[in-house]
Amino acid sequence: MKKILAALLVGALAGALAAHAKLPPPTEEQKAAAKAKAEKDAADAAKANADLAKAQDRAVANYKKHQGAAQKK
Repeated sequence: MKKILAALLVGALAGALAAHAKLPPPTEEQKAAAKAKAEKDAADAAKANADLAKAQDRAVANYKKHQGAAQKK
């Protein structure tokens, strides 16, 4: 039991030390790639928002078009 507990404690300590280690700063290529990815993600999000707005507009137009027919029943 003590061996298992000691092994778990050593593993947790090693994991904590590894998680606390610093990464090297990104290179210029990595920075440029991250910036390009962020710009692409922003453009994709803007397109998705525009598509959502169009779909919502179509849904509202369809609702308004058929609302009178539903009330006649």
